[in-house]
Amino acid sequence: MSDTDKRWQSDLALIADAAKQAGAVALGFFNNSPEVWWKNEERSPVSAADFAANEKLETILCRARPSYGWLSEETDDDAGRLKHETLFIVDPIDGTRAFLAGKDLWCVSVGIVHRGRPVAGVLYAPALDELYEAVEGGSALKNGEPISVSTRSQADLSQLAVSEELFKLLPAEVRERSERVKYIPSLAYRIAMVADGRLDTTFVGRNAHDWDIAAADLILERAGGGLVDLSGHPTTYNREKVSHEALCASPIQRLREYLDLFTQLTDG
Repeated sequence: MSDTDKRWQSDLALIADAAKQAGAVALGFFNNSPEVWWKNEERSPVSAADFAANEKLETILCRARPSYGWLSEETDDDAGRLKHETLFIVDPIDGTRAFLAGKDLWCVSVGIVHRGRPVAGVLYAPALDELYEAVEGGSALKNGEPISVSTRSQADLSQLAVSEELFKLLPAEVRERSERVKYIPSLAYRIAMVADGRLDTTFVGRNAHDWDIAAADLILERAGGGLVDLSGHPTTYNREKVSHEALCASPIQRLREYLDLFTQLTDG
């Protein structure tokens, strides 16, 4: 194993432990009516649980790797992160609305990005007792066991995570061999469901942020899938702008099929 591989493996162990600790903090607020505020620009909720989990992550990770940059949904953005080749990208609770509603589908997302691409990633869903993890060059794991994307073919019944409006726009022959999966409130977890084969694809609308997708991107890649824009380009992280245009996640062998389909539906 090269020194670089050892570095990312060590980083993976670090972020997995940090995600578990942050998840335990968040779980202490779960179903306990934490205080809630609203982000004015997005009208999205943020709770005391988000801030507490974020503080736990920042304390553990920045102390362990002081040379790394930091980008979190719940920390004011610092342009100084752009000077770092390597940084943490975190969402202390991805799926806050679900968390506040007492639903289990939320997770702690922690990724390490190096030169624009993730090299280690963890998603921890405490209420489900699920840990997804991946490292550059390694396998994607769920609770320690390897996972892989769906091997369903075009002739099989496909599981699609798309909006009801988008599903209605699909050609009749596609709808007939597809099933729309009900809304999954955590985007990171939704991508993980593509990685472990429960979903065949998901369409990600405009304005997903680095912290929503960086860790899940690597997990999907190492499971045999891809998260790309509608031109087929891989996602790049730690840019000045941290939001993204529309994206598609699916197994590599069906990526072109879904890209062509979603591009036709969203043109204009």
